[in-house]
Amino acid sequence: MKNLLKKHFGYTEFLPLQEEIIKNTLLKKDSLVLMPTGGGKSLCFQLPALKLSGITLVISPLIALMKDQVDNLNNKQIPAEFLNSTLTVVEKRSVIEKVKNKEIKLLYIAPEQFSSKTFKDLIQYLDVSLIAIDEAHCISEWGHDFRPKYRTLGTLKDVFPNTPIMALTATATEQTRKDILKQLKLTEPKIFVQSFKRKNLELCVCKKNKYTFNKIVSLIKENLKEPIIIYCFSRKDTELIAEKLRFKNFKAIAYHAGLDRKRRKLVQDAFMHNKINIIVATIAFGMGIDKANIRLIIHHSVPKTLEGYYQEIGRAGRDGKLSKCVLFYDFADTEKLKYFISKIEKEKNKTIALSKLNTVIEYANTSFCRNKFILNYFGEEVKEKKCTHCDNCLSNNGFFNKILK
Repeated sequence: MKNLLKKHFGYTEFLPLQEEIIKNTLLKKDSLVLMPTGGGKSLCFQLPALKLSGITLVISPLIALMKDQVDNLNNKQIPAEFLNSTLTVVEKRSVIEKVKNKEIKLLYIAPEQFSSKTFKDLIQYLDVSLIAIDEAHCISEWGHDFRPKYRTLGTLKDVFPNTPIMALTATATEQTRKDILKQLKLTEPKIFVQSFKRKNLELCVCKKNKYTFNKIVSLIKENLKEPIIIYCFSRKDTELIAEKLRFKNFKAIAYHAGLDRKRRKLVQDAFMHNKINIIVATIAFGMGIDKANIRLIIHHSVPKTLEGYYQEIGRAGRDGKLSKCVLFYDFADTEKLKYFISKIEKEKNKTIALSKLNTVIEYANTSFCRNKFILNYFGEEVKEKKCTHCDNCLSNNGFFNKILK
């Protein structure tokens, strides 16, 4: 496996847990993999796919990520394709022919495709050696990004009873993990949990007020020319803040789901290739972004869940270097989110959403270690009372003091 690792991915050593997860998969056993953003989840199924005789199915809700991963795999001389709604009829036929001719090792599909007639007709031609379910928390109502279409994946074990399933997610509480295992009907799964500690991320929460934009400008000046993501609640906010930053001569651009697909791709490519260094975005941006040197993540608005927040700040400092994460918090933002939660029809989902928001509010207002708060939330015990990288534990930190004024 290390020869394949070196040949195709250029690494000489595995990251923590990767080798154990791959060995478990080669023994044809089910796995639940919890690794924080940047922990190396993708390699856990991409590498064994090369060793296994048949095809590996990768189920993902992220269309942009599918294309990025397929392009990267093909560049590494690993045959991969995807099936999703972006393909034309002719393009889908081409992929299907490659599958039938056993020309590809990894096939990425959206959960919608799994229940489609096209895919059901294709199943008879598939020799599936492994099924990887990315963003597995989407199958659980207790997850922070529940997607009803993921529920259809509960039939995977019926369709492929002898195929190992690997469920992967960056963020899941104990309750969400149990629900993932239940919904997917995994057989005696081995659970792999990588530590959620990210000592290179400095966390800070700051009260939002009339000086917030000036503070954002100061933060950008501290990280001039470094890649930066600013998360906002609404599309309107992303456009407004990006425009104000451009007026200050910063290279900033807005990204949100309201942009057409071509525009979103142009923005994402410009950021990835360093043509612009500041993205002002809704949470539509960032999934699957593999940019190692993002130095600053700013939340201009309160996130809906601690899982979502931790996933978003996890996009900073993936190269292990010091990076900053600043959350601007105010009562008005939380009330706005509570209003939208009140409009949720299903009472159970409303209760879950409100509980998750209350956890974020508790995090923002805590006077104790923020890192310990997050790690405890994800079920990781921390003996130390203080860390060395949050505003509550570093009262003498010059950077935090300047922002908190």
